[in-house]
Amino acid sequence: MTKILIIDDEAPFVRALAISLRAREYEVETAGSGVEGLKLAADVRPDAVILDLGLPDIDGLEVLDGIRGWSDVPVLVLSARHMEHAKVAALDGGADDYVTKPFTFNELLARLRAITRRRVASTAQPVVATDDFTIDLAAKTVESPQGPVKLTRTEWRMLEMLVRHEGKLVTQRQLLQEVWGPEYETETDYLRTYIAALRRKLEPQPSAPRYLLTEQGMGYRFVRPLEGEGVA
Repeated sequence: MTKILIIDDEAPFVRALAISLRAREYEVETAGSGVEGLKLAADVRPDAVILDLGLPDIDGLEVLDGIRGWSDVPVLVLSARHMEHAKVAALDGGADDYVTKPFTFNELLARLRAITRRRVASTAQPVVATDDFTIDLAAKTVESPQGPVKLTRTEWRMLEMLVRHEGKLVTQRQLLQEVWGPEYETETDYLRTYIAALRRKLEPQPSAPRYLLTEQGMGYRFVRPLEGEGVA
């Protein structure tokens, strides 16, 4: 049974969310403050954490930083619509994804499934196969039904980072730092240019991508749609 820790001070919301998750056979622990959440995270060792950024005692970003000091447990952050800066800071600080309040339970559940099940570990899964292409992370190659897909070094590095964080939103800042270097943190035009090039080479319909998705103003994510899922 997957164990979820919810760190949020809105008691009615937490109670409803816990009931809904337990009905889907999740084990749920709850904490109403950042301090209590950090203690529970260490004590119960959850499989995933749902963390509200607006806590009454300490900032949610401090809680995230405390968890990341010793654990790589998947963390889904919750935030209000006006907290875009905090969401970006949380993602840069190691959060795996975010949901903006208000949201539907099905949306949260989908995000939760993504961060707990769609994580690529390169040592365990060096080959990532989709319906339209196959990526070999060890060999650094991409194959399509038509043959090898030729990528530039920069295209490969961008694709590799997204694939190694499958299902997770990778922020613009993270990509620019990793692929180009810290001095390029503000050069977002680079990202648009290279993501467009990757889509032309990999997506069946580049204008309606299935695998390389944009979250406006935030970053990009690589996904493999499950059977029966439409375009995200």
